[in-house]
Amino acid sequence: MTREDSLQEKVRQKAFRLLAVKARSEKELRAKLREKGFDETVVGEVIENLRELKYLDDESFAGQWAQNLGVNRLLGNRRIELSLREKGISPPLIKKAIEDVRREINEAEAVMILIRKKVKSRDIREMDDREKVRLARNLMGKGFPPDLIFHMLKESKEEFVNDGE
Repeated sequence: MTREDSLQEKVRQKAFRLLAVKARSEKELRAKLREKGFDETVVGEVIENLRELKYLDDESFAGQWAQNLGVNRLLGNRRIELSLREKGISPPLIKKAIEDVRREINEAEAVMILIRKKVKSRDIREMDDREKVRLARNLMGKGFPPDLIFHMLKESKEEFVNDGE
């Protein structure tokens, strides 16, 4: 085994250990390996090999990550997009991942679930303006668009009115 083969094997083993800990995008794995001081050329070769072996697949990663954020953590499209962009996922893959997640649970449903969690058994009509603003800010921080939030708050208010009749 040559010195170059030995170095490549060392990088490959480190990459496998990093991927075993958690799924990573190509950009994240490349950064981690470079952080460990490995040569960019060898890192590039190892990443290419991992891609060919399907151990590294940004499309699959994007789908799983978007699923986690959109369904499990109930985040809005803007937060999902930002997170995927930070992880080096391309715009077309981001768009596809978000579309796939929204077939399972759309943003309006997610906002409604979060509103119900926040108000619990309280009647939304009893909330003062400060509480409503705090709730709206919280939802905007989760990446939901303001117009959707205000629409859903209004809709949930009407839901309480209709349920009470």
